[in-house]
Amino acid sequence: MARIAGVNIPTNKRVEIGLRYIYGIGPTKAREICEKLGIPEERRVNQLSDEEILRIREFIDRNYRVEGDLRREVAMNIKRLMDLGCYRGLRHRKGLPVRGQRTHTNARTRKGKAVPIAGKKKVTK
Repeated sequence: MARIAGVNIPTNKRVEIGLRYIYGIGPTKAREICEKLGIPEERRVNQLSDEEILRIREFIDRNYRVEGDLRREVAMNIKRLMDLGCYRGLRHRKGLPVRGQRTHTNARTRKGKAVPIAGKKKVTK
């Protein structure tokens, strides 16, 4: 099992897919890494040599911010918004959608499970 940026990459997947298990590397960056290092598309992680794994590891460390550093940066950005008390920071603090979505209905991912209000009766027509 290859270990890159502190993440165990699954061995039976293609390299391009396996790299996506690293936080901060998506489809575009994974494809870009494979192209720049000259790794064929059909190559599987278990077919990589130790030298190729080392090259991938060094390339990612040099060119991308991934895993712990990226998570820390994102958390600091959110904390900065909350400390400023700006609108986006307040939305983060309250656990509501930040990017202008409606909250009258939907928004259950951010708001959590719906809580029934005691004493509220359904209106019948």
